[in-house]
Amino acid sequence: MGQSSSTPRRQHRVLFPTPLRPHPPLPHRPQPGASSSKAPAQCPISHGSDAALDPRNQMPTLSQAPAPQQAVALPTARSTSTIPRDAASTWEYPSPQQFYNALVRKGWETPEEHVETMVQIHNFLNEQAWQEILRWERKECPAEEPQLTRFKGRPGELSPKARFWLFAGWLLPSRFNSEPPFDRHDWIVRRRQTGEEVRYVIDYYSAPPEPDGSPVFSLDVRPALDSVGSVRQRIAAATEDVWDSFRDDKARVVRSDA
Repeated sequence: MGQSSSTPRRQHRVLFPTPLRPHPPLPHRPQPGASSSKAPAQCPISHGSDAALDPRNQMPTLSQAPAPQQAVALPTARSTSTIPRDAASTWEYPSPQQFYNALVRKGWETPEEHVETMVQIHNFLNEQAWQEILRWERKECPAEEPQLTRFKGRPGELSPKARFWLFAGWLLPSRFNSEPPFDRHDWIVRRRQTGEEVRYVIDYYSAPPEPDGSPVFSLDVRPALDSVGSVRQRIAAATEDVWDSFRDDKARVVRSDA
């Protein structure tokens, strides 16, 4: 899923640190001819209502047992994230075997040799998203220690902002990206000192890989416009972007005149 045009300033470009040859398929490609072949790209970890869900992450319990006809043994160890879920623990990521089982259950392509790398990318993007949330939170509440209290994947549900940028890409394809995000998450962050909960929207975009094969992604992380405080944060950020753009343009004019 390419992204050949420019991206808005608030989108955070992230480069996966390990060169990959060949570039592994992203975990959102359905099998050709399957009933989900026209479904929008999304995270393979189910967030639907087809099983008993954990209310904290809207996910069913994922099996660690090998899938039928699985040819390659996959690790069952789960990685611990840096993202706090409460005062005493952090969130855990699904193991490669759980990730693979989620792919199989969805009926999507399941290249077993790439699953471990796909999990690494999945975890890496979530860590980067959390770092973006911390940037927002530190500007608003520098002394806070925020926690990710719960989250929900919303694959196929374009946020209003994603719809806007899709329209901009259709209107001005030479300037803006015309591809939709491949996934969307809503994360509920709790501020420990006040108990206030803030919803963040995360749109995940893919971009052309680096020449050495390293995948590149773009994350658009921001507070949802569902509270006065979040609206104020977004206005302040937009104002900052305008001034940064103005200063950049002014600096370019000065250099060209020098």
